[in-house]
Amino acid sequence: MENLFGDVISDLCAGLVGGLGLVPGANFGTGYAVFEAVHGSAPDIAGKGLANPMALLRSAVLLLEHIGQAQAGRRIEDSVRKTLQAGRGLTRDLGGDGTTASLTEQLIANL
Repeated sequence: MENLFGDVISDLCAGLVGGLGLVPGANFGTGYAVFEAVHGSAPDIAGKGLANPMALLRSAVLLLEHIGQAQAGRRIEDSVRKTLQAGRGLTRDLGGDGTTASLTEQLIANL
């Protein structure tokens, strides 16, 4: 679907699965593909340590799968799952009181 309606639908669907901080994005064309977090750059929280890096990491997983590196992508997805299940270091959008750094530390520890 076109950009405007695609953006609305993707935001609504993101709310069903935990929020924009978790949802990866991929756009496929005939010769190129773009992988990005659905939520965009979030300039209002830039540099404050509040951002949830999971959507961007999960977009990287889609990129890895696209280029034939599915095993590396699975390792990252497993880390995301373990981190969410453990519930430590999570950012505010995930119900925690952690920071970007604390969430990243948990993701690395679970990698």
